[in-house]
Amino acid sequence: MNHRIKQFLVAAASLGCALTASAAERNPALDLLVKKGIITAEERAQALEQAAIVNLRSGPKEAAWYEKLSIDGYTQVRHTEQMNDAAYLTGGLPADRSVDPNQSLIIRRGRFKLAGDFGRVYLYTQWDVAASVDSGTSRNFGLQTRDIYADIALDESKEHRVRVGVSKVPYGFVNLQSSQNRLQMERPEALNSAVEGERDQGIYYMYANTEDRALFKSLVKDGLKGSGDYGVFTAGFYSGAGLNRADNNGEVHSVVRFSKPWVAASGQTYEAGVGAYAGRFKVTTAATNSENSVTIPGGTSLTTLTQNINNVDRRDLADGFVDRRASAHFIMYPQPWGIEAEWTTGQGPQLTDDRLSITTQSLQGGYIMVNYRHKYGEQSELIPYVRWNYFDGARKFATNAPKMVVNELDIGFEWQWRKEVELQLQYTLADERSNTSTANPAIISASRRLALQLQFNY
Repeated sequence: MNHRIKQFLVAAASLGCALTASAAERNPALDLLVKKGIITAEERAQALEQAAIVNLRSGPKEAAWYEKLSIDGYTQVRHTEQMNDAAYLTGGLPADRSVDPNQSLIIRRGRFKLAGDFGRVYLYTQWDVAASVDSGTSRNFGLQTRDIYADIALDESKEHRVRVGVSKVPYGFVNLQSSQNRLQMERPEALNSAVEGERDQGIYYMYANTEDRALFKSLVKDGLKGSGDYGVFTAGFYSGAGLNRADNNGEVHSVVRFSKPWVAASGQTYEAGVGAYAGRFKVTTAATNSENSVTIPGGTSLTTLTQNINNVDRRDLADGFVDRRASAHFIMYPQPWGIEAEWTTGQGPQLTDDRLSITTQSLQGGYIMVNYRHKYGEQSELIPYVRWNYFDGARKFATNAPKMVVNELDIGFEWQWRKEVELQLQYTLADERSNTSTANPAIISASRRLALQLQFNY
């Protein structure tokens, strides 16, 4: 064979394939040339050695931008059955439209995520295709942005970073858990009422050392229901108006959070932390009366009622009400027993009992959950749980910030058949539950409901 042709075949075989750690042991193209008698085994070894030298000199090939992207998501289909007459009076929950006899079967969430790690910059965006859009008396599916932010690393190890964009507000623990990983069907109102939708426009500084960042990641990846990596220490500012809402008062909220995970000598993993936020929140107001009826009582004008509902000092009217909370959480991750507990207290706007004015009032609440993780087979697991959920405060994102009372017990389980498919059943005994989504807020006692949810991950 012509010497030049032979050299060409050897070069193409040794360099045309990406060299890996096992390239020195096996290269199919060179093996074929040896088998055909075109080159000897010694020439094969020399070719691999020369290719390795070239590879070291040129350095590793940088991945193309599209090779750095990842796409995933999940969908939740849910049905809720009202088990008694009181449950029908509850109306839809702030975050769960399936608690409604007129639309009990819903796509609760349909999430699609796109992320990319570009060295010092990590980009993330998430869309929800199950967000409902009112259209007269009907509801249609729409597309809503849930997240769009960048993490900018300030050092090579990425221990210090700044997050900018629309993302979850780093307050509490359960608010930061992804609905894809969270055990309970919905977040407790005591925490979620701080930031309905969990997200807002903001900028945050986050710090966590390399070991803690790896632990945060593993708590999610290993199925232990972690909150994800929001840093051990986080501080920053956010709009305070809420997800996909324009700022309406020019006042930002400030937030600070500390949360530390650790592994005990026994192998049990824990996490504990505290946090707080403060700002001024501008309530959406509307004229009302003690019966919350459009009928104006005798001798009272609509103008007077409108003035009464804004019966606050000038700054509260123009810039919003005092809105501040503090929280603490403790987590014992299920190995196999687990405990998850969180409590919050603070002040915020609330409609008075006579429904004629809004004032700054105290609030408190939280939850405690006990669960047990039973793993069987390669991918299957069953996690039963019991959660007590309590809140005595207000729903500030609702019109007039009506009082919200929640005192209920959730009993259920999550069955993961495979990593791609999860089934969840939850029975709720509500001793008290406000129907703040209705035109006439009231506290409903002794309601019972049963919910079933199918989730598939991709």
